[in-house]
Amino acid sequence: MRVHARVARSAVGAGRARDARRAVAGRVQLPGAPARAGGDLRGLRRALPARLGARRPRLGSSAVLTVSTVNVNGLRAAAKKGYREWLAATPADVVCIQEVRAEPGQLTEDVRSPAGWHMAQAHSEVKGRNGVAVLTREEPAAVRVGFGVPEFELSGRYVEVELPTVVVASVYVPSGDVGTPRQDEKDRFMAGFLPYLVELREKAAADGREVLVCGDWNIAHRDVDLKAWKANQKSSGCLPAEREFLSSVFSAGYVDVVRSLHPDVTGPYTWWSYRGKAFDNDSGWRIDYQVATDALAARAVSAVVERPPSYGERWTDHAPVTVVYGD
Repeated sequence: MRVHARVARSAVGAGRARDARRAVAGRVQLPGAPARAGGDLRGLRRALPARLGARRPRLGSSAVLTVSTVNVNGLRAAAKKGYREWLAATPADVVCIQEVRAEPGQLTEDVRSPAGWHMAQAHSEVKGRNGVAVLTREEPAAVRVGFGVPEFELSGRYVEVELPTVVVASVYVPSGDVGTPRQDEKDRFMAGFLPYLVELREKAAADGREVLVCGDWNIAHRDVDLKAWKANQKSSGCLPAEREFLSSVFSAGYVDVVRSLHPDVTGPYTWWSYRGKAFDNDSGWRIDYQVATDALAARAVSAVVERPPSYGERWTDHAPVTVVYGD
């Protein structure tokens, strides 16, 4: 595993953040049923101990922790469409992003080092591919890239950071394509990632930390996690072996946090194809997860999928998944 030292911060005007908060306020969709605390973006903010810009408790302590995860589908493009405004407005303490598809030097300064954030990034050795990052309000104690499998060390698919009592990771599982080398790659990734997750949980527990793995897992675990499940039973993302992989993760001391809060809800979908009218018809997949160790998952009090109100307001083909963890 290689250590990646790309952790940065910068400053921009507070006025931009205020404008952004007004621009996106209320654009949050509950995952089909009322959450235990908070019903919209304003509700999430009320659940926090402090508003944006106020002094914050140490991340990962017993205080409230808010985490968002989103596949940005190319950070440079997303930044032009609304990512900057979303990040400036989010109440999150930690943001995990996937499919950055850019090296740090290819990003503008305000995207590479956004105001008030430390950004730990793992980019792919293949330009324009993959890329993951974790943004934290508090500087992490350590940053690690990769999970010990040589094939994926430089693939830009995994980065983790250590906070006082929690390890937070951003993962981008290969999408796969049945009958092609891409599916073989996905199978190898899953085979190597599962034992690492077990090892990570055990090591974190020994250090007094919980674990939270956020990202685009590219798997719909159950039939309720995608609209057209009957038509996709032989498609990558819905294959029995892939679903079994997630089941194995959830049998190894990890919890699907959104599903634990909303066990009987269809979806909530987090990805919609740009093709056809998938978004307008809400024909989506739930493939973006926050996967936490048992004790941390038990602290989750609300979860929302920030689905834009209209197709034209999308800045990515995914939607952010935001969870509030109480004390």
